[in-house]
Amino acid sequence: MMLSRELKAVILESKIILIGVVAGQLLTTQPPFPFSPGFDIQKVASLAESRPSHTWEYGAAAQALLELHNAPLSVFGDAPFPVPCVEKEAVKGLAYAASKITFGCEGANGLSNDHEAVGDAASLGVSLVMLGKKDPRYAQAAQVTVDFLMNSAPRYPNGAISQRVSTPELWADFVYMAPPFLAYYAADSSNETLLRESVEQCRYYREVLQANTTMPYKGVWERIIGPKSQDAGLWSTGNGWAAAGMTRVLATVMKAPIAQNASWKLDAIQDLTFWIMEILNGAMASSPDRGLLRNFLNDTDLKGHGFGEISGSSLLASVVYRMAVLQPQACGDKYVRWADGIRGVLAGNDENGQPHITKEGVATPAVNPAGWLDTEPFVNGSPEGQAFVVLMYAAWRDCVLDGHCSSHSPGVSRRVDRRRRRDLDDHRWR
Repeated sequence: MMLSRELKAVILESKIILIGVVAGQLLTTQPPFPFSPGFDIQKVASLAESRPSHTWEYGAAAQALLELHNAPLSVFGDAPFPVPCVEKEAVKGLAYAASKITFGCEGANGLSNDHEAVGDAASLGVSLVMLGKKDPRYAQAAQVTVDFLMNSAPRYPNGAISQRVSTPELWADFVYMAPPFLAYYAADSSNETLLRESVEQCRYYREVLQANTTMPYKGVWERIIGPKSQDAGLWSTGNGWAAAGMTRVLATVMKAPIAQNASWKLDAIQDLTFWIMEILNGAMASSPDRGLLRNFLNDTDLKGHGFGEISGSSLLASVVYRMAVLQPQACGDKYVRWADGIRGVLAGNDENGQPHITKEGVATPAVNPAGWLDTEPFVNGSPEGQAFVVLMYAAWRDCVLDGHCSSHSPGVSRRVDRRRRRDLDDHRWR
């Protein structure tokens, strides 16, 4: 049947409208900065993009940008699966990741500039899956990375995947990089076995890294266990990496279609929630330094590794805000108040009267990202520290929009705050 030119135009217009509606639901035009945290978060986010130079830093920045600018596409959105097919130019985190990913090698260093780090390439894994919906090169890279993690990477005796290629070593950082990627890949490919394995990897890591200690640090993890890089210190940033990674796995398990009727789902949710809250409770019970978590939680020597810093503090605050939405019965008001306290400290000044967030957007003081044993605070803008502050802001914003958190911040008029909150009630991300 021949269609008239007018009818063809109507059909084409209808298709365009339908595509626009679907895309509009996924790529919400809600502004990413509806609330002020008491400091210039836009400048912090800008530095989170520009400062990274290592693969794991690119991965952290890409995830932060995704949660900041396109929250419904992240696992913290209401319906992240099935993974949608979107143009990378429309998703800032994907455009950023695509600009950092190179192809050519396989195995652990397929996407990484550290040939020894198993988890670094996996830190970009979620971006690979999303980009792979449009470009098969990324889909292939995601599959290669999963295959290496599952079949080629060394294992610790209990089954935990090693962070190092040359010898089995477990690093707390790994839990933010690999298990969330395995879970996301599994949810996208309807692989229930792999999804369950992502939870088991968190379990295996906890079995080895959780410190054998009593209160007040009970529940927190050690930094590294292994023959070459052993560090049994209670590193706040490492605990942030672990808790934030498990929170992403938790969100994925809760929302993955393949897990909806799985017999193991409830146990996995309960276990992950318990493991995350263990870390939060241990960190919150530690002795702070001027309102921030210490670089090493059990070191109260300010001339040593016990200085308060923004990286572990802001990342663990982000976990509280996410858990307040995912599991409000476990992560209630006292936890939110603690996270608000961290956010409030960042909005204020340090002991010398200097702002924790400078006018350029640098978050200070941070642990040296290239040397966590450095006793001097890093004040030049930690790439991962900047990303962690962005993750904290995005999590707080979403917690406010979900009605579990207050939008008030230090230095912001409550009248302005209430007006912003009222104006946004009908324009939520989800």
